[in-house]
Amino acid sequence: MSAPAPPRPPRAARLAPVRRRLAPVRRRLAAAPRPLGRTLVITATVFVLASLLTFSLGALSDANPAAAVLGDQATPADIARMERQFGLDQPLYAQYLSWLGRALTGDLGVSWFTGVPVADSVAQALPVDLSIAGLALLLAIVLGGGTGIVAALNDGGRIDRAVTLVCSVLSTLPPFLIGIVLIVVFAVQLGALPTGGYVPFGESPGQWLRYAVLPAFALSLDAAASMARQLRTSLVGALRENYVTGARMRGFSARRVLFGHVLRNAAGPALSVLGVSVPVILGGAVVTEKIFNLPGIAQLSLQSAEQHDIPVIQGTLLVTVAVVLVANIGVNAALGALNPAARRQPSGGGRGGDGGPA
Repeated sequence: MSAPAPPRPPRAARLAPVRRRLAPVRRRLAAAPRPLGRTLVITATVFVLASLLTFSLGALSDANPAAAVLGDQATPADIARMERQFGLDQPLYAQYLSWLGRALTGDLGVSWFTGVPVADSVAQALPVDLSIAGLALLLAIVLGGGTGIVAALNDGGRIDRAVTLVCSVLSTLPPFLIGIVLIVVFAVQLGALPTGGYVPFGESPGQWLRYAVLPAFALSLDAAASMARQLRTSLVGALRENYVTGARMRGFSARRVLFGHVLRNAAGPALSVLGVSVPVILGGAVVTEKIFNLPGIAQLSLQSAEQHDIPVIQGTLLVTVAVVLVANIGVNAALGALNPAARRQPSGGGRGGDGGPA
């Protein structure tokens, strides 16, 4: 007769070792910035929804790749064979899950007409847009930040009114019109810069700058105007706070008060405007690339749309959405760095510090 089995330990005792092992993980999660965590969850949700919408645009179109590739002489058997090759004979949900799974691993499919992997085409075109957009954002920060600070320091004066007027005018001008004016002035009349084209940064940074400065400047003016107006408004309000008066009474220099405390508190709304400007800059690149003859992702999307090359359209749209979401994550991280109290603040509310000088 076998011995009786030993009594089973209580459930709490069985889970105690697991809880001890998970305790460091729980502490790290508790210390993690909650706003950034929410941003990541929202970003993942938006990406999935955007991917579903992107796939639906291609799935609901009337483009028939088999008939387009094989031509008018294709037989029904040839078309059916080509559809099986492209996976178009499967249900839509199966096509979407397969496409999304491959996209997450970097496989965006193959062009229906050229047979070139979409990821290779995007890898050639995307650096053009990223370099132009990066330079445009840098110009927007320099121009918008500088003019916003100058306008705030001259609140109500002539400079303030002039900056407000110029920003209002620039906000109404589309990038393609600004690009045409820049070409006429700097390329045709002055001959200082080329009218179009592109040289990769790795080949020659100087030549890259010569070709990139005009399209980047054309794309940056709207973002710079919006940033200047927002920063001016925020700075005017922040300069009237009590901690600014206290800092001046304690002997802090005007530069230290402005750049060490006031600008840090007032830059949040301007950074948010800059984050919203990222999709605007990428959207404006469609026309700007055409004007300046840039081989970017906007031109790739336009050519693919004209040919009804659905895999390339889906791939470029998905990559563009990913770039915008990554930029928004960067903006949220910058906002958290500017205001550390917001990271410690519970999600249900609570009062953060005013960010004034200690």
